[in-house]
Amino acid sequence: MIISFDLDDTLIPGVKRFPTERRGIWQRLFSREKIRAGTIALMKTLKAREHRIFVYTTSYRSPAYIRRLFFSYGIFPEKIINKSLHDKTLRERAALISKYPPAFNIDVHVDDSPGVGMEGERHHFNTIIVAEDDADWGNNILRELEKKYS
Repeated sequence: MIISFDLDDTLIPGVKRFPTERRGIWQRLFSREKIRAGTIALMKTLKAREHRIFVYTTSYRSPAYIRRLFFSYGIFPEKIINKSLHDKTLRERAALISKYPPAFNIDVHVDDSPGVGMEGERHHFNTIIVAEDDADWGNNILRELEKKYS
């Protein structure tokens, strides 16, 4: 199964605040941003279960920067989809929808935005919406994947 993750306010704190992974020297060298606590364990569990991990963000961060950020934590997303690739792939439809995982063969998209969840219902793609204050967010994702998508 291909699972994609949003960045801002899902894996990287922005407006929403949540605990982050401890930053060592590699993280300080490779990125100015922190990732959500539990991300490393969740990604390793998903990989062990033979899921493919993508990042799907509406930011213009370069794929190289995003790869370096995750690499510094020992995480290796298979594909990075940023706003530029989203726009290029969806063309005129890009302005009508913030994310469209089926265009990239993604089975489930994880996001913080209820609006993306509504787009999923409207455009028939699977989403898991993560709450800012969900301390057990990683395990909740794993449970939902097992319950709904296995």
